[in-house]
Amino acid sequence: MSVVRLRKIGTSNVLTVPSYITPKDTEFDVFSGRNGAIIYTPRTSNPFLDEHYVATHEGTIAEVAVEVDLDDNNTD
Repeated sequence: MSVVRLRKIGTSNVLTVPSYITPKDTEFDVFSGRNGAIIYTPRTSNPFLDEHYVATHEGTIAEVAVEVDLDDNNTD
């Protein structure tokens, strides 16, 4: 484990990512956790808020749903 120090650059506070950590993403959501923890998670989009996703998947549940007659599966 290494130690990083909070630095002030302009009006922002900056934490350096140590060189042994190779981030897979370039955007992160940041949260303030318990006891002063700072938590960074890779930014992901919510498909349910994406207009293109909603438009292309609208009504697909009804189109794909299969009606099952339980009487046909009677094994007695």
